[in-house]
Amino acid sequence: MTLLLENSAVLLAGILLLAGLGYKAKALSRSGAIGTFIIGIMIAAGFKAYGLLLIGIFFVSSSFWSRYKKKSKANVDEILEKGSQRDIFQVFANGMVPALFSLAYFLYPSEAWLIGFVTAIATANSDTWASEIGTLSKKDPVSILTLKRVGRGTSGAISLLGTGASVAGAGLIAASASVFWTEVSLVTAFLVTLLGIFGCFVDTFLGASIQASYRCSICGRTVESPHHCGKPAELVKGFRAINNDMVNIGSIVFVSFLAALLAAT
Repeated sequence: MTLLLENSAVLLAGILLLAGLGYKAKALSRSGAIGTFIIGIMIAAGFKAYGLLLIGIFFVSSSFWSRYKKKSKANVDEILEKGSQRDIFQVFANGMVPALFSLAYFLYPSEAWLIGFVTAIATANSDTWASEIGTLSKKDPVSILTLKRVGRGTSGAISLLGTGASVAGAGLIAASASVFWTEVSLVTAFLVTLLGIFGCFVDTFLGASIQASYRCSICGRTVESPHHCGKPAELVKGFRAINNDMVNIGSIVFVSFLAALLAAT
């Protein structure tokens, strides 16, 4: 069984299947499918089938929640820069850090790289679940900086439902990792869960403080995209170079390398 899971042909087939099904289900754009294939190859190099299974759990579960009650999220989708169909930049934003940990493990096997890998995916899953499920809250969220009510989908907003979803998202990845690898004990899985949740809050803080937000000159809404209603939008907060993908990368890098450092000491 172990030899089968490490067979190159089996791994390649699994990567192609994941990318192909994601594209067919319109969870991935064409560039997103290519990005998924690249990330999959990098992860398979170090962590083989279990690594692919873990990133697959993130991808499938996050895609499910992105599409869950899609009509109820229509107003939120209008203010986001990108929709639920992930392009290559979104795939790399969530998958490149764990992929690099996998390559590091391939070159220099160490438990620290494994813990960093799992934490990176736990952070990505925690944040995605919080964003996708939190928007379904009956009450408007509050800004993490001011604690004042803001519109749903606003960068840097938190809600009770979204926070609960972040806990579940991080916990799922940590629990799965504890099943796949003996190095991930229950205590380690608990710590990874905490770090994943922490990473979600780091992402939220960065979204509230430095991520670019714009005001549409036509409809007056605050949006993530520099263009809305067919016209350029006015920058009202943050830096133009910092979009949601950059925030995702920043939070994942910070928390996963912190986890790797703690594991190495």
